[in-house]
Amino acid sequence: MVKKTKAIQTDSEFLEHIPCTNCSSSDAAAVYDDGHTHCFKCGHRTGGTAVSEPKKKTPRDLISGDFKDLVTRQIRQDTCKFLNYRVGKYKGKACQIADFFEDGQVVAQKIRLADKSFIVLGDKTKLGLYGSHKFRDGGRRIVITEGEIDCLSVSQLMGNKWPVVSVPNGAQGAKKAIAKSIDFINGFEKVIFAFDMDEPGQKAAKECAEMLKPGKAYIAHLPEKDPNECLVKGKGKELVSCLWESKAHRPDGILTFSDLREKMKLDPDVGAPWAFEDLNELTYGRRLGEIIAIGAGTGVGKTDFMTQQAVFDVNVLKEPVALYFLEQSPVDTAKRMAGKHAGKRFHVPGAGWTSGELDTAIDELEGMGNIYFYDSWGSTEWQVVRNRIEYNSQYLGVKFHYLDHLTALAAAEDSEKEALEKIMEEMASTAKRLNICIIFVSHLATPDGKPHEEGGRVMARHFKGSRAIGFWSHFMIGLERDQQSTDSQESSVTTIRILKDRFTGQSVGKTYFMGYDVETGRLFMTEKKKPNEESCPFESDGEF
Repeated sequence: MVKKTKAIQTDSEFLEHIPCTNCSSSDAAAVYDDGHTHCFKCGHRTGGTAVSEPKKKTPRDLISGDFKDLVTRQIRQDTCKFLNYRVGKYKGKACQIADFFEDGQVVAQKIRLADKSFIVLGDKTKLGLYGSHKFRDGGRRIVITEGEIDCLSVSQLMGNKWPVVSVPNGAQGAKKAIAKSIDFINGFEKVIFAFDMDEPGQKAAKECAEMLKPGKAYIAHLPEKDPNECLVKGKGKELVSCLWESKAHRPDGILTFSDLREKMKLDPDVGAPWAFEDLNELTYGRRLGEIIAIGAGTGVGKTDFMTQQAVFDVNVLKEPVALYFLEQSPVDTAKRMAGKHAGKRFHVPGAGWTSGELDTAIDELEGMGNIYFYDSWGSTEWQVVRNRIEYNSQYLGVKFHYLDHLTALAAAEDSEKEALEKIMEEMASTAKRLNICIIFVSHLATPDGKPHEEGGRVMARHFKGSRAIGFWSHFMIGLERDQQSTDSQESSVTTIRILKDRFTGQSVGKTYFMGYDVETGRLFMTEKKKPNEESCPFESDGEF
């Protein structure tokens, strides 16, 4: 038996009709200029290459139903018929049927059962915007809802005359559905999202609106939870008003004075204090969301500064802290913390302390239950450290994090510069997102003049990865001390220099001085300058 096909010939020209040798038709066969023949009655072909039009296949598992009033939903039969929403049975159970079309043919059905569960029949990949088959040419406006029932409700309230469609899988799949149908949607001048008023619905509406061209998307604020509830409660007119009066969606980050007025009237934000009063006067404290860079030469006192500040947070502010010291064992870090608390140098052998004093300090700090140490186990990968920061912040309530040091995180990477740029960007965004403060140490590059370990002035450009650090840090602080000086005062006094101040800018170039008590192991403010200390007016190093 010859298979019948509909020939579509585009590369040859018809010449004449002749009798068919296969079915005895007197004139159904056609002759073409390339020598082939085709019978339009039986499909018999001789010569050439047949090009047949593929037949569209209707999915076999689709079911039928009737257009009826949806009484409890107050949706009329004519609305259901207009948007192809029927009532039927699936495997003996009552159901509602939403038809999805492609090229005028039903290709998929979304079946809603009495228990509100859903089943998709046909080609699941063809689930586009429900109702879109009714509106092909774009227009002035279209309303997009979160479900088929809401789509029917809005359409009915507008006389089934305005384009209304629905995403097929609710709020959770809305963004994907909009992306799939973006060309269709962009054919309309105004796109109104009438999603549910709960948190998932409004979040999805915002995400979908931001996918469209600026000024095209509008988000409706409904008088009830969803459009059908508006219809059932007799608030149809209010709903239609909300749709027509909806405001154009404005992306996040675009504000006006009216948006900012109340916050502008609040007093300037003074952050959590430092352990050193002079530093508070210069910086107005430490604000959550900030990252603060500390730079100093080897052995100048970075660890002393960090641990004393952390103990201050615990003892005075009653705030939990986390310490990520990558080149120091947790035991050594804990000893230094206990020493700052007790005023004993527990990390120094034979420094006049007893085991009992150490036990007391440990018990007191442990009793507070809010100091957390990170054991790197030799791993200095930023992703690992960042995960620990996020855990400590979200689950342990830590607001102040101390990282020593940044350089170790980038040392193992192929490109230290690129690694530092990525780390700094992610550190800044993490601090802002989690509303925490990260204070970190950075190593310094060797200066052209006097070494930092001999009291050489620290400048912003000396920080390794200085451009990335300078761009993302809220404050940059340099520590300077001449460890080699034969003058005991000069060798024990550290200059604290403010190199960057994003908060006010007024402290850049300012300095204050800290001494070191050998008996207690604690830093303290001092008004004494080092011998030959130069005045420190503001002076930019040209880097930031």
